Amino acid sequence: MSAELSLNLPDYEFIETPAAWSQCLAVLQPQSQLSIDLESNSMYAYQERVCLIQISVPGHDYIIDPQAGLDLSPLGVMVEDPSVEKIFHAAEYDLMLMKRDYGWQLQNLFDTMWAVRILGHSKVGLANVLEHYFNVELDKKYQKSNWCHRPLSAGELAYAQRDTHFLSALRDVLVAEIKSEGYWEEAQEIFAEQSVVKLPDTSFSADDFWRLNGVTKLKPEEQAIVKALFIYRDQEARRQNRPHFKIFGNKTVLLLAEEKPRYMEDLRQIRGMSFGQIRRYGRQILRIIQDNEGSAAPKRPPRRPRTPDDVVERYEMLHQWRKLRGQARGVESDVILSRDALWALAHENPQTIDQLAELNVLGPWRFKTYAADLIEQLQQKEG
Repeated sequence: MSAELSLNLPDYEFIETPAAWSQCLAVLQPQSQLSIDLESNSMYAYQERVCLIQISVPGHDYIIDPQAGLDLSPLGVMVEDPSVEKIFHAAEYDLMLMKRDYGWQLQNLFDTMWAVRILGHSKVGLANVLEHYFNVELDKKYQKSNWCHRPLSAGELAYAQRDTHFLSALRDVLVAEIKSEGYWEEAQEIFAEQSVVKLPDTSFSADDFWRLNGVTKLKPEEQAIVKALFIYRDQEARRQNRPHFKIFGNKTVLLLAEEKPRYMEDLRQIRGMSFGQIRRYGRQILRIIQDNEGSAAPKRPPRRPRTPDDVVERYEMLHQWRKLRGQARGVESDVILSRDALWALAHENPQTIDQLAELNVLGPWRFKTYAADLIEQLQQKEG
């Protein structure tokens, strides 16, 4: 399915002064619908931050600079206003940034990525979706730009504009299709669920080195070296405000521990170590390796309590049920029910419709659609 859409985009408006922001707000505040996207610098910073906020409304494509010292609180009011629909494509990460950096809890979401997933699309990236519905091709040239650098080029700003310009038209097409398929209640339920943001714990822990792939197979002294390099890398990343992988990668950490180079020239044989990395970090790396040779293995953190076998068995049964329901409908299984919902059901094991209702795990549409089937599955497991 494709529809004709005008490719004559209005000039984007870059908002970086209080006067321009005031004029922008005068246009945005009466709107009942905002198309929004955020750009961050996750590939360029120790902790990413919001670099751009794009907002499109009829006749205007705004690109707001959150680094310009503007008072963004009026935008927060609109984000939290349930009478204003906010259209995103793949909102999860952006909503997390909004909540973490600004304290905003979005109300009234329409997520075009989830909408096409509900309809059974397999290619759900914005570029794929716009090409499918509107024959619009998005240039991916600037996808990995450092959006916090200034000044941004005209090409980068035009790229940012296109991330929101078409969302309102796309939303209208998707609403009509979802309603015709009979999934509008489900879509509203999923959008509401996606609006509830759980901030992940991204704080550094030295014990996280145990999560590196292959570390448990190393010798005790090699594990001690890995932990020390892991800590050193974090210190450097924090000091330079760069992501960990731009100091040196996880595989390089393990190779250093296994090969245990003794001299600067030995570092040239370590895959993943560039001349620049050797020059900047080589001497400290060699010192860390030398200091930890012969060390005992680091103490492992306490294990999480083991999930009871009966809970795991119920989860696996429900997981298979979800998979089959998704296949029958032609959608990915998490459109049917979330992983969190499956675990909640596996732990609580409701045996009646009333018990399931008390858990408040399913929204109204999913309860109406799946409750009887779920109870039957759980009862059979008990029988």
